[in-house]
Amino acid sequence: MQFKTPPRENTADGKPRRVGFELEFSGLTLDQAAEQLCHTFGGRLDRNSSAELSLQTDKFGTFNIELDWDYLKRKAKQAQQQDEGHEWVEFLHQAASHVVPLEIVCPPIALDQLDELNPLVAALRSAGAKGTDDSLIAAYGVHINPELPDLEINTIDHYLKAFALLQWWLVEAHEVDPARKLSPYVDLYPEPYLEAVLTDSAPTIDTVFDRYLKHNPTRNRALDLLPLLAEIDQARVRQTVDDPKIKARPTFHYRLPNCMVEQDDWSLASSWNLWCVVEQLAADPDAIATLSARFLDRSRPLIGVSRSSWQQEISQWLNDRGWA
Repeated sequence: MQFKTPPRENTADGKPRRVGFELEFSGLTLDQAAEQLCHTFGGRLDRNSSAELSLQTDKFGTFNIELDWDYLKRKAKQAQQQDEGHEWVEFLHQAASHVVPLEIVCPPIALDQLDELNPLVAALRSAGAKGTDDSLIAAYGVHINPELPDLEINTIDHYLKAFALLQWWLVEAHEVDPARKLSPYVDLYPEPYLEAVLTDSAPTIDTVFDRYLKHNPTRNRALDLLPLLAEIDQARVRQTVDDPKIKARPTFHYRLPNCMVEQDDWSLASSWNLWCVVEQLAADPDAIATLSARFLDRSRPLIGVSRSSWQQEISQWLNDRGWA
């Protein structure tokens, strides 16, 4: 499967937009995963600690491979710096391997180079990597960090409205695993926030900040806006959500997709191409206005909008246009 190209391919300075991917999986050791990365992209492997490795490549930049457990990563780094505590770290490492996923964090890659990630997924699969279905509790997924075309208020607003209209449909389109639905990490935007976003025809950047931080003061959202808001005004974000994991960058942080790395017909393009439906709608202000009016017309006092009926309507709308 090839990666779709969104309507807006370039940033404001004319450069190709870039996308970062994060893959969570199990079935391999840290060194085995690093071996597949090296085999796919070449480069120089650095061992940052017993829980973190990085691969420096000439073409793409730095890939990070790590056990996705902050406590273990801190202890492993301390053991390396102080040259003590290695036995405790090894015990934690062995215990964590059964419930904590490995994570490969890819550098931002240009849209026209995304197909070069396909060999990595194939290599991990061949080596024995397993994704979402391998754990009933760990909720492994794929995170997508798409760079915005620009940081103008209209652009941000169009993406927010597009996602607000599509979030319920996307859960079904991605077939989000039940364990991941129950986890807090991919919580959807609350309906009062959806209605506030879709009602506002002329938001300001202050409105975007105030409304988002009021309704979503957490990283645990299917579409996490905090990295983007921190890129614009980090101090303002940290007044409400002072979380060291928030990294300022001109991207969204999209968490809905499962990681189905063990399936022969799955690739990162599967996840990206569904996100591209958001891209298509965000680039069509007239469609956003039409669908926003329809969504708001369906709202009823106390009960809001019927999720199932809106999913049916938006699904039919997308099918009629060949978008899904």
